[in-house]
Amino acid sequence: MVNQVPLDARGARWSHRVLTPLDLRESKLCRADLRGADLSGCQLDGCDLKLARYDMNSKFPEGFNQFRSGAVGPKAYLNGAFFNGADLRSMDLTESSFMGAYLSGCDLSGSVLVGACLVGADLRFAKLQGCSCKGARFTGSQLNQADLRAADFSNTSIETAESIQGADFSWASGINSEQLTNLLSRPHTELDCWNPFTRTTTRASLESLRC
Repeated sequence: MVNQVPLDARGARWSHRVLTPLDLRESKLCRADLRGADLSGCQLDGCDLKLARYDMNSKFPEGFNQFRSGAVGPKAYLNGAFFNGADLRSMDLTESSFMGAYLSGCDLSGSVLVGACLVGADLRFAKLQGCSCKGARFTGSQLNQADLRAADFSNTSIETAESIQGADFSWASGINSEQLTNLLSRPHTELDCWNPFTRTTTRASLESLRC
């Protein structure tokens, strides 16, 4: 019985579903898709929501703090969390905090990272292709071999990243001339590193933005 034994619903696809009142205390909902779901009538105390996905249309019980539950979505507090190799494509991560988070190899393609905090984050080999990163903070982040093609870096601190070795900035937008000059003044060990996936160097990808 759901209301007697903790439910194991790892990876459940509950997007846009209205759940009847359920006792989900101590249940395992990690990696569940809760985008657009209505769980307002459920009991979620002690629930494992690591890597569960929600959005601004998701509804939770009154007093439940989804932002600090370990779930992934807008305004989530995920400092220091492990997302190595995770599939977070097309997610709304507006104003989320990934300070010091481990996102190596994570696929964030097409996601919204507007106003996100990525200070000190490990983004090596991560895919941010087509991401909207407006106003995001990248100070101290590691972008080695990251795929940043066609990402929007308007009003970001992308030039303050710790390393861009092998990163591909082709077709990126929002990087102003001062930032571009700053990025191109990096050591040749960063700029002339080959990205075997996108088949270009960091220098070539940055210089292409001058056109």
